[in-house]
Amino acid sequence: MDLLLPFLILVLFFALGVPIAFSLGVAGIVGIFIVTGDLKTLLLMSGLTTFNSVASYTLTTIPMFTLMAFLSASGGLATKLFEAASNWVSNIRGGLAIATVFACGVFGAMSGVSTAAASVMSEIAVPNMRRLGYSDVLTGGVVSVGATLDLLIPPSIAFVVYGVLTGTSIGKMLLAGVIPGIILGIFLTFCIFIWVTVRPQDAPKADRVSWSKRWRSLWGIWPSLTLIVMVMVLLYAGFATPTEVGALGAFMSGLIGFITRGLNWTKTLEALKGTIRVSAMIFMIIIGGTLFGSFITQSGIPDKMIAVVTAMNLNRWIVIIAIVLSYFVISMFMDEIPLMLIFLQLTFPLVIKLGFDPVWYGVVMGILIMMGMVFPPVGIITFIVSGVGKIDLVKVYKGSSILIIAIFMTLVLIMIYPEIVLWLPSRMK
Repeated sequence: MDLLLPFLILVLFFALGVPIAFSLGVAGIVGIFIVTGDLKTLLLMSGLTTFNSVASYTLTTIPMFTLMAFLSASGGLATKLFEAASNWVSNIRGGLAIATVFACGVFGAMSGVSTAAASVMSEIAVPNMRRLGYSDVLTGGVVSVGATLDLLIPPSIAFVVYGVLTGTSIGKMLLAGVIPGIILGIFLTFCIFIWVTVRPQDAPKADRVSWSKRWRSLWGIWPSLTLIVMVMVLLYAGFATPTEVGALGAFMSGLIGFITRGLNWTKTLEALKGTIRVSAMIFMIIIGGTLFGSFITQSGIPDKMIAVVTAMNLNRWIVIIAIVLSYFVISMFMDEIPLMLIFLQLTFPLVIKLGFDPVWYGVVMGILIMMGMVFPPVGIITFIVSGVGKIDLVKVYKGSSILIIAIFMTLVLIMIYPEIVLWLPSRMK
């Protein structure tokens, strides 16, 4: 019964709005004390856990990719991506919505932070879609769901955190989301086509853009696209570690920004400040999550879960479906980051015991996070799109709830065919 106290503290702190890192950390410390019953052991474990959780060369990947994200955003990449994409497909009914998905995906690959992508694309895409007569429901849904693509397309910060917490290869995790991310983009395009066919009033046709203007718009994005390809090739070929790739990507993002005059020293300084803030937040969350994970491990809860499931002799797919459904239901009422950390501590040992690949499970978790970030009533991305884009929250919810079908289809597909996730990482050198 005492083991329930840390969970109750966690729920109470979340309800009071205590920062995620401190909520997890305090609950973890209380739990460790309950399990060990010794203050000296608690202090020793807390100190070692706090140090060891972040004293890792691998974690330098996070500030490198985060800096790459901020430099890309400050350099005006999102605007150029949206303009290029809209010039090529805006003449098709629903083309601007498809262009927004493409721009969100590519910008997400440069930013690695869904909330940043949602904020930036809301400022750029929403006014343009409204100007051309697109409905707020379609607009809000497209920007919300499109902004989550960065969770699959490298460099995904979520996959880096997953790799650190579970000991899974970060290089393989970053590559594992590429094909599912492309498939999700195709499914989103398909859903948009069906939407605008059923309700053409939601997406009026735009004027055709000349071929010369289309080709000129590509000039502004080719350096960034080249950078993304370079990151992918270096990771796939094994020429550099994820940290080295992140460092090179950050340097190249800054260089491209200065060459194209999108960056100046003021914007660079702001990018550095943003990187420090985000990296510190992520590191604190990792510390808190690791402390809570130490309590979970010490309590023996994962071992008990494994024993119960083994005794029930259930098919492993029934177990994984139960995990997925549980996560989705709880994500409606809880923020995604702490939920992912808690779920990993509880379910990862069980999933591995059942014979599932840790890389595959990481992508499944990534897709579940995407769904939770846009599904009501606690979808953080929908709040951002509603606030920044000045769209009624109910309309954003409605649009994202329709397009979440594409995310669900992607999840079902990789569960039926796990090789979709594992093929690319298996060929990593």
